[in-house]
Amino acid sequence: EVQLQASGGGWVQAGGSLTLSCASSGFNFDDYSLGWFRQFPGKEREGVSCISVSDGSTFYEETVKGRFTISSDKAKNTIYLQMNSLKPEDTATYYCVAAKVLWCVRPPLNGHWGQGTQVTVSS
Repeated sequence: EVQLQASGGGWVQAGGSLTLSCASSGFNFDDYSLGWFRQFPGKEREGVSCISVSDGSTFYEETVKGRFTISSDKAKNTIYLQMNSLKPEDTATYYCVAAKVLWCVRPPLNGHWGQGTQVTVSS
């Protein structure tokens, strides 16, 4: 059974940092791309950052470039999202996802999703 467990969300003041983690199991980690999407109230999920585990290539949504860093740990089947210089507009529920084909610009058709973790940035 595929499982993704997201953690690390919380409350932080603007300019602060948080690190999200997504521990996965039940599939061959090396064969997948994984990523983080976020969802604002009343909006569709949007891609934040994604990584191809096999070759390490990454994607970042324009507004997070230079502030967020995605990484993977193959030994732990886990991906991370280091979020620095957080802004109030980063406030959202963040979801991790795994898929064999992952275009970070839109949610994958056959993705496996973790539960959301809330990130709240106060001004």
